[in-house]
Amino acid sequence: MIPAAMKRTRTVFVIPLLLLATQPVRIAAQSDLADTYRSAARRIMTAVREEGRQFDRLVALCDGIGPRLPGSEGDRASRDWCEATMRADGLENVRQEMVHVPHWVRGEEEARLVLPARRPLVVTALGGSVGTDPEGIEADVVVVSDFEELAALPREQVSGRIVLFNVPMRRTDRSMAGYGEAVAYRTGGPSAASRRGAVACLVRSVGTGPAANPHTGVTQYADDTPPIPAAALTMADAGALARLAASGERVRVFLRLGARTLPHAEGANVIGELPGWEHPEEVVVIGGHLDSWDLGTGAHDDAAGCIMAMETARLLAALDLRPRRTIRVVLFAAEEMGELNGGVGYAIRHSDSGGERHVAAIESDAGVGPLYGFSAGGTTEAGYESLRSILSLLEPLGATELRIGGGGPDIGPLANRGVPALLLWPDASLYFDYHHSAEDVVENVEPDLLADHTAAMAIMAYILADMETPLPRADGG
Repeated sequence: MIPAAMKRTRTVFVIPLLLLATQPVRIAAQSDLADTYRSAARRIMTAVREEGRQFDRLVALCDGIGPRLPGSEGDRASRDWCEATMRADGLENVRQEMVHVPHWVRGEEEARLVLPARRPLVVTALGGSVGTDPEGIEADVVVVSDFEELAALPREQVSGRIVLFNVPMRRTDRSMAGYGEAVAYRTGGPSAASRRGAVACLVRSVGTGPAANPHTGVTQYADDTPPIPAAALTMADAGALARLAASGERVRVFLRLGARTLPHAEGANVIGELPGWEHPEEVVVIGGHLDSWDLGTGAHDDAAGCIMAMETARLLAALDLRPRRTIRVVLFAAEEMGELNGGVGYAIRHSDSGGERHVAAIESDAGVGPLYGFSAGGTTEAGYESLRSILSLLEPLGATELRIGGGGPDIGPLANRGVPALLLWPDASLYFDYHHSAEDVVENVEPDLLADHTAAMAIMAYILADMETPLPRADGG
């Protein structure tokens, strides 16, 4: 457990493990496994479409409660709402399991161009950033396009200035490779700038649009250099400053951030169960992370994943599809600040001991785009063949592809202990238009796609929890 009294926390930023996946593997011929569960899969898809409450519940969580930064009132209210909802759904062993979580407060923020003209700039502090002095910072701006360009500059050209990393993000669909390339400047840029004597760091928002909205996200301060204020500019403002600098103009900016980090707060994973009828001690975890950034309401990232998991358990119970093994809904705490307190805390508390054994874990944390299928890791070739057979049942959803390698961030600690891990794999081409921005709201979630995702999670979870022999572990455990 991380001490609550720490004033500075070194975060570990985790990109969804889908980024590490290999090329997709197409579905093999249908097997007896698919034949066994064909009727159940059809029932689940029909129930999600006709009886599913997933969109209404997404509205209740996002619109009714709002943003959910760890340690905030929204975080506490969302935990209580999810617990009460799962109790009302008739799930068993519903509870909150406490963990300590980072508690960072954004505060007021302001930026403006001072030279060569005076106008406001749209800015948002990066998660975990330190604040400026109350009166703010005014300094000339040095624009760079990558770490190598910054390192090549003489120190006197950087010292006492504000560094702007103007790094556009590539739009991709079948992977998050463009995000992985650009996010390095958000996480590592402030410390790289600090090492060269900069007084603050700005980054071009890590996103693909709209150009007028800033995108936040956690930054990662290194221990070998002082933390400096760090913020994201909109793509439009970052591009404008870069063009001015390239034309030879002197670019000067005022920046004021009220951000501060408080001692770790009390948080919790919210848990509910559909106990198995034959092997209740064997567990399939399903879930997402309940916390969100504060610019929008975290509809895609990751309220949708939490609602899918809750609806999976509710619908299976309503359909009397109780599997052999226990399906456990886990709504993880504090993913966004990078420490994975919820995922790590869960894995420590629920290590395969005391008669409990995890046989699989499923997460949704990549938005609600059209589904390709699942990425998966931690099983054997025989296990992947079983997954391909299950995925053949998702043909009506267009979700028939298996991508070998990876899982999700919150179930990563379980995967590190050998548990087979799966992540829903959607098209990501529009996800980063919304991600970590004010655009991540219910209006940008398509109800039919949310239903597809819910059905895919429910079918996969049910079959993995009910098949006679669980997925084999790659480590043989």
